[in-house]
Amino acid sequence: MSQATLRVLGIDPGLTRCGIGVIEGLPGSQLKLISVGVIKTPSDNPLEQRLLQLEEEITNWVSKYQPDRIAVERVFSQHNVRTVMGTGQAAGIALLVAARAGIPVVMHTPSEVKAAVTGSGRANKVQVAEMVKRLLSLTEIPKPVDSTDALALAICHIWRGGGNSKIEAALAAEKSRLAKLVRK
Repeated sequence: MSQATLRVLGIDPGLTRCGIGVIEGLPGSQLKLISVGVIKTPSDNPLEQRLLQLEEEITNWVSKYQPDRIAVERVFSQHNVRTVMGTGQAAGIALLVAARAGIPVVMHTPSEVKAAVTGSGRANKVQVAEMVKRLLSLTEIPKPVDSTDALALAICHIWRGGGNSKIEAALAAEKSRLAKLVRK
């Protein structure tokens, strides 16, 4: 039985620069770049206007590209609280847009993405960018790095998402089986 090609919208959340990219593919097959870009919001605009702009532009990407899944980078603690707040707010907007559109969301940590794309969870930005270029058969690395990171998120989900879904399904089946045993 063959699987259908999966279209994933990757989002590297950020308030000033939000990387965004769409790819298609299946684990073990050639991946295809559909589109890539960066949503920029002016830092001198009020926060609520910046969040509104992010929401509108992510909604436009979802509407235009009709992804099957949205992969968002999981926000992790950084030393700069202001940066992590903006990243968290941008991630929240991405989750809101996905929920409104009824599209399942997956969140991946930076080390998980690096490991999926390069084989090492400690890879640097240059190594990730070079592998994204190779895996998508691109002639050059997308710029800025936020767009490359968004593509890496989408690649990570295509390669790891199927396995995660199977684990979740097996866990749900086992919980159901145990619940039936308890009721007997």
